[in-house]
Amino acid sequence: MEKVNNYVGLNNKYLREADTLVRQGNYVQASEKFWGAAAEMVKAVAAKRGIDLRSHGELYQFATKLSQELNNRELIRLFGLASALHQNFYENRLPAEMVIDYGEAVKELVELLRKLV
Repeated sequence: MEKVNNYVGLNNKYLREADTLVRQGNYVQASEKFWGAAAEMVKAVAAKRGIDLRSHGELYQFATKLSQELNNRELIRLFGLASALHQNFYENRLPAEMVIDYGEAVKELVELLRKLV
């Protein structure tokens, strides 16, 4: 349970930081914080099941598996938007409105996953 609590704690921290960065207009850094929040919640669900995710590929595979288990295709879409934010951290190509919208999608994803931990 320690790992789960650690991941959930990091998720909460990253979401707060992302919101602050958006208010400051720092959309590149906010993008990475939103991605981190999404990744940490996927890791929390995996840890609750005794699974340790160590790569981006494993994150994507586990998110897909969860989507299938829950019969919820929205989970894949939301995680995909989080991934776009991760890419934006490196490329800085998304307009501010997209970062904000995708950040809201990450918050939806987090709420879906929070029910599983």
